[in-house]
Amino acid sequence: MLVEINKKKALVLGGAGLVGRAICRQLIREGIDTLVVCSLYEHEALAFKDLLRVESPQLKVEIEWGDVFLRWSLKDVSRAEVLSEATNREVFLHDVLTPLNRNILTQSTFFHFLNKHKPDIVIDSMNTASVLAYQNIFGVAKETYASLKQMDEHTREVTERLLCTQYIPQLIRHVQIFLQAMVENKTRVYLKIGTCGTGGMGLNIPYTHSEDRPSQMLLAKSAIAGAHSLLMFLMARTPGGPIIKELKPAAAIAWKGVGFGPIKKRGKPILLEDVAVGEAVDLTGQLSKKNQNSAKYLCQNGQPMPLEAPYIDTGENGLFSLGEFETLTDEGQMEFITPEEIAECAVWEIKGGNTGSDIVAAFDNSILGPTYRAGYMRNNAINRLKTLVEQTDVDSVAFEILGPPRLSKLLYEGYLLKKCFATFNGVLSVAPERMSQALQELVCEDLNLRSRIVSIGIPILLSCGKKLLRGQHMAIPADVPGNVMAQFEITDARLQHWAHDGWVDLRPDNMAVWQKRLHYIKDMIDSIPEDDSSSCFAKGEQYWEVQGGDIPLSLAKLASWVFTHEDQGKRMK
Repeated sequence: MLVEINKKKALVLGGAGLVGRAICRQLIREGIDTLVVCSLYEHEALAFKDLLRVESPQLKVEIEWGDVFLRWSLKDVSRAEVLSEATNREVFLHDVLTPLNRNILTQSTFFHFLNKHKPDIVIDSMNTASVLAYQNIFGVAKETYASLKQMDEHTREVTERLLCTQYIPQLIRHVQIFLQAMVENKTRVYLKIGTCGTGGMGLNIPYTHSEDRPSQMLLAKSAIAGAHSLLMFLMARTPGGPIIKELKPAAAIAWKGVGFGPIKKRGKPILLEDVAVGEAVDLTGQLSKKNQNSAKYLCQNGQPMPLEAPYIDTGENGLFSLGEFETLTDEGQMEFITPEEIAECAVWEIKGGNTGSDIVAAFDNSILGPTYRAGYMRNNAINRLKTLVEQTDVDSVAFEILGPPRLSKLLYEGYLLKKCFATFNGVLSVAPERMSQALQELVCEDLNLRSRIVSIGIPILLSCGKKLLRGQHMAIPADVPGNVMAQFEITDARLQHWAHDGWVDLRPDNMAVWQKRLHYIKDMIDSIPEDDSSSCFAKGEQYWEVQGGDIPLSLAKLASWVFTHEDQGKRMK
């Protein structure tokens, strides 16, 4: 069925986000008359509205904001505030668990949006799976289990919070409200920008904020994404409803901008911590997740200094370093797709085109994988980042925003090796003990370097294996929900596990591991026949930039190699 876009009104959920912006601009090119931009936060919607006024002065732009998973009276209340206040929890549980009725429907935020604007087209680019999955049902369940012995107000609260974080009831109510609201307001098309939860990778995905691989919450996100797709499949078979379509990107989505400045995590700048070598903690007894001492920061003009570096802004996923972006988008890793390509597919589907990527119509073959355009433009993004590194004289290694902590550990270990030895032959020409000594001397002499490492949550295990340089927060051991002061017994096995997963490890044994890796890579390159110029081998001499029999150390390529070969984290297709 052909749906005309010209002179129509479209409402875009998540319209101020990375993909949402691209879709809005594509709709403008198609002659849309009125755009209703919906965002979680008012300031995001206002900022994009102002930008669209400059780009397209003739366009009618209206904005809405708030959490569409909540009723109108709670739309501007954070999820944490909803769960922490008894009255809010009662309202939320009623709205989710009670059979759908007129009051629940008409008081929902989404119904208000549609009833007010009555759009011809609704495009949903929200990351629904993330919103629901990252409430962390597993953490709240553990807290509830631990509180069963305390029959008091706290037990009631955590039990109610556990009920509030059940994914499926929320997802079902969300779909019910969306469908009924669109039926009553005669919406013609509903197009969802979905997710597969892992950027197209399998259960071996190495990118996860947890010691589990993959984490429970990441798997829950994928499960919700799949459940959501099947519910939309049923929506499409419901008489009287709008046309239902879903596009499901199966790669990272990038990018919004490249720049230099303070690195923010969850909206707050990462502050550079002042960690003296003499403050290394003894690795005996217990290891505290949170530093017992007050934080000390590197200061400038009396103010704590933020971590500053060249970065690439990937929208909702945050700021990535050159090393993180280069690793994530390397061939065989997550790779990426541009938001503009997603927007083009969305418009084609709305207009009745057959992209072959509508998951409702072709569930098995509908994913949007890595693209030629993204691969072509990857060098552009990487070269911009490298130019900024040269101009600012500030290296962009890792921010521990992408995850996992193991990636930050590998990138910084590779960085230290590159600073000290530069090439494969440089590393392989010295004993592991000398490597360990050289890296430790570099870390101990360079306050700014070690501050940039520990400030992102990556501690440094000194060469003796008995001392640890750390900041206020450590990514590994993993957080314990509800217990920021968690204590961990230190054993040899746990120390080895923590060092593997997210500590910069300066011990000679780890230096020997790096030498073994480099030998293996050299052997792989040498095994490729010199006269083979076919497309059979993707990562030969040209990829590794072999020069005169030696190979320069590349942080991202080494990290990607470890994920692919050691951690079995290769993208299959």
